Amino acid sequence: MKEILVLYYSHRGSVRALAEQIAQGVHQVPGVAARVRTVPRVSTVCEAVANDIPDDGPPYVEERDLAECIGLALGSPTRFGNMAAPMKYFLDGLAGAWANGTLTGKPACVFTSSASLHGGQESTLLSMMLPLMHHGMLIVGLPYSEAALRDTCTGGTPYGVSHVAGQAGSARLSEHEIALAQAQGRLLAGYALKLAVSG
Repeated sequence: MKEILVLYYSHRGSVRALAEQIAQGVHQVPGVAARVRTVPRVSTVCEAVANDIPDDGPPYVEERDLAECIGLALGSPTRFGNMAAPMKYFLDGLAGAWANGTLTGKPACVFTSSASLHGGQESTLLSMMLPLMHHGMLIVGLPYSEAALRDTCTGGTPYGVSHVAGQAGSARLSEHEIALAQAQGRLLAGYALKLAVSG
C-alpha cells in the first residue's frame, strides 16, 4: 500500500481537524493510505525538550516518513502570515533530506487555519510551498472545479484548503471546509499514485 504523509502542527486543534479530513480524502483513493504525523512544539527555553511520544494524537514525524511517502500534505496554523515556528523548525532541519533528494519529484499540498477570514491564510500557504519547492516537490493546488471553493464563505483557497477558527479558536470545520479538505486529499493521492506508477 502506497502512503501519503499528512504532516501538521496544530495549536488549538483546527489544523489537526483539517489533517484528519485530508486523510479521509486520501483513503478514498484505492491503493493509497494516509500516514498522519505531527511535529513537536518548540520552546523559548533552550533546555526544554518534548517527550519522545506526544501525549495524544499521531506520533512525531521521522525522516523515514518522508522517504517512505509518495506525497506530502503539510499543514500549519497561520502566525502573522507565515507558518508556525514548530513547522518551520522542522523544515529547517531537513538539509540531509534536501541533499539526498528524498522528496524530489513527489507531489505536495499545503493547508492552514487562522482566527480571522483575512488572517494571512494565503501568504501562509505560499510560505509553506517555498521549502517544498526547494526540495523539488510538485505543488498540487485546489482547483475551482471543486464547487465548494466557489461557494464557501469560510475557509478555502486555490493554494490549499483552510479553516477560519474565529476569535474563540473553534476547531469545528464547516461543511465546505470538510468537502475541500477531502477533495485535496483525493487530488494529492491520485496524482501521487500516478507519479509513483509511472516513476
